[in-house]
Amino acid sequence: MSVTILASGGFTPPGPADFLLPPFVAGVTKPMAQLVLAAVLVGGFFVLAAHKQAMVPGRMQYAGEIAYGFVRNSIARDMIGSRDFLKFVPYLVALFFFILVNNLFGIVPFIQFPTFSQVSFVYPLAAITWIVYNAVGIARKGFFGYLKHQTVTPGIAPGMLLLLIPLEFVSNIIVRPFTLALRLFANMFAGHLVLALFALGGEYLLFHSDVLYFKPIGVISMVLDVALFFLELLVIVLQAYIFTLLTANYISGALAEEH
Repeated sequence: MSVTILASGGFTPPGPADFLLPPFVAGVTKPMAQLVLAAVLVGGFFVLAAHKQAMVPGRMQYAGEIAYGFVRNSIARDMIGSRDFLKFVPYLVALFFFILVNNLFGIVPFIQFPTFSQVSFVYPLAAITWIVYNAVGIARKGFFGYLKHQTVTPGIAPGMLLLLIPLEFVSNIIVRPFTLALRLFANMFAGHLVLALFALGGEYLLFHSDVLYFKPIGVISMVLDVALFFLELLVIVLQAYIFTLLTANYISGALAEEH
């Protein structure tokens, strides 16, 4: 009811169309530029952090060691295990901080757009993870051995396997990259849309509406937007962590000796 009244009075609420940004130069869109910027920022940070490699680390080196150690110990080693985790640490570190920086763009002034709120940028990221964990599984077990590992549950009656094998194949091989991508996309899209709605709606009610009793609602909307900002900051970090954690979990499952 309120949205209808406001729309008829001049307020146009933000919607999915606001995420379709036009190219700003030579066919390059803002999210495309953000992907490059994020790669430069993440790569530049770790290059600078590892440049001196002093016994007594400076601030940059210390920050790099903390960042690297977090992913190395809390995600890679804990999920994949001490035997195999080291070879995957560079990918997982790059993945976590690349996603984190692109998510943070949604709350950075003058950028204010989360790159992965456009699903077309998330699917390639999920596809890389899909290629990695399937490739390492095939390399470890062979093609048919890996298929058996992912689809055949030990101890199940042969009759049930006729039903379970197709379900396991779809679940473990086909569906995973889509659920991985959609989880990140949906959270970034919805979070940014809600923040924009509360900020723009509150600003309109407070400064542009002629209805007097809308003013307090505008104040409440702006206060809620501040609270939602901190909630969105938590979601931003969690989504980078969950995407990386699930990637490590899929790699662990592909390498596991038992189903």
